[in-house]
Amino acid sequence: MSVLIPDDRVFSSFKEECGCEEGWSLTYNKTDMTVWTQTIGGDEEKSLHKIKCRMSCKNVPAETMYDVLHDIEYRRKWDANVIETFDIGKLTVNADVGYYSWKCPKPLRNRDVITLRSWLPTGSDYIIMNYSVKHAKYPPKKDMVRAVSIQTGYLIQSHGPNHCTLTYLAHVDPKGSLPKWVVNKSSHFLAPKAMKKISKACLKYGEWKQRHNPGFKPWLYPEQTTLPTIPLSELSIQHADSLENIDESTLSEMQTREERDSD
Repeated sequence: MSVLIPDDRVFSSFKEECGCEEGWSLTYNKTDMTVWTQTIGGDEEKSLHKIKCRMSCKNVPAETMYDVLHDIEYRRKWDANVIETFDIGKLTVNADVGYYSWKCPKPLRNRDVITLRSWLPTGSDYIIMNYSVKHAKYPPKKDMVRAVSIQTGYLIQSHGPNHCTLTYLAHVDPKGSLPKWVVNKSSHFLAPKAMKKISKACLKYGEWKQRHNPGFKPWLYPEQTTLPTIPLSELSIQHADSLENIDESTLSEMQTREERDSD
């Protein structure tokens, strides 16, 4: 398979899956937040899982949510899980390639990905999505586990000038055999917590952006980008079976103080 930039059909299919609940198991449902999971394959312990998280964000315009999810400089400020993130190069006016590494729940090893990201405003809605690719200059690191995003993204839907809904849909192979508590923790604690952090970050974005290059938004104004152009020929699909497969299934959970306080 060659690397392809998503077309309108792919965006439409992603939006449809964000809204579909058939075949999904409800795992979390509290005020303004709902989480579903879906098992891909028959073996619960070894199968991949999809997770979908939907949050109603009052006092957050869809345009602000879109900016916050795009702004890599601001992500370094609000995303406590980020270890390193940077853009590698652009492909088109609405597609680029980037690197992201994040902290995993202890005692698991941290993960990273190289992804082709694309985005599309559709009227009052916005879609940002990605999937994993390989680039020769950015091979897997010894101290990280290279994960695979099969398809991950956000759907932002406007409900007026100061209200939007954010849906996060992730189909990721974290690589390795993970203990069952990781899946449970992701759907019951980590995903809702991450979504809430995004919402809070939106409330502070306007003030922060006024002090940090306020007119610079290359995701809205592609002529502003300074990224080098990458030919598609430099990229290839990142297949999960070509990466190291580590066994972390016997590791016990180390509960953080923040989680204990929320129990």
